[in-house]
Amino acid sequence: MTIGVYPGSFDPVTNGHLDIIKRSASIFDRVIVAVTEDNNKVNLFSLQERYHLLREVTGNSHFENVSVEMFSGLLINYVREKEASAIIRGLRAVSDFEYEMQFALMNKKMAPDVETLFLTTSTEYSFLSSSIVKQVASLGGCVRGLVPPTVEDELILKYKNKKGGR
Repeated sequence: MTIGVYPGSFDPVTNGHLDIIKRSASIFDRVIVAVTEDNNKVNLFSLQERYHLLREVTGNSHFENVSVEMFSGLLINYVREKEASAIIRGLRAVSDFEYEMQFALMNKKMAPDVETLFLTTSTEYSFLSSSIVKQVASLGGCVRGLVPPTVEDELILKYKNKKGGR
């Protein structure tokens, strides 16, 4: 069985992430979407919220071979623990490749038997990032079509509560 791990903060999960998950699910027997706790970022959504949102949007019949898990620590240790053969990374632009290449080479140094698979995002999502989605949503802009409807609802609630708390 071939297992791929798609790690990330997913804060929040976007339709670009779902595109990579869907395409990975057609390549691997099993895909583990690994929500990281240790991402050196200040997250809008807690680890539990990100985990639950991902489970909700991947829990349909289109993703029968996809599971969502939480992890912390060194990615390569998690990949080994799961007996995965590859790390899946999505690329939007050349700048993503430069950043991701460093991690891929370091992971290769630590685990020569684990490959990193780069998937370029579909054109319609090439501009899309969680950061952009959060910025637009925080200013009351429409993110419909950029994130799943459930995530859109949660973003609206999150920013409504932040504004109400000031």
